Amino acid sequence: MTVTRRLLVSGRVQRVGFRAFAAGAARREGVRGFVRNLADGRVEAVGEGDREAMDRFERALHRGPRLSRVLGITVEDVAPLDATGGFVVRT
Repeated sequence: MTVTRRLLVSGRVQRVGFRAFAAGAARREGVRGFVRNLADGRVEAVGEGDREAMDRFERALHRGPRLSRVLGITVEDVAPLDATGGFVVRT
């Protein structure tokens, strides 16, 4: 079953390679979507894939890259994406 989730990651998640880390994790899991920095210091990731892949993707974001410090992730189910490609980093 395909699910689409929006994950808002807070903590030390900008300027530490978090977007590249998220993109790599998504590609490994076959998750489609995007990741981007938000003006308030959080990172937003929207992903779509099978439930198990999305669960693994979320767990990876909780870990984050070495220099990050994830304090929390807010997760919400959202409408399906029009993502036919892979996973992209947005600026």
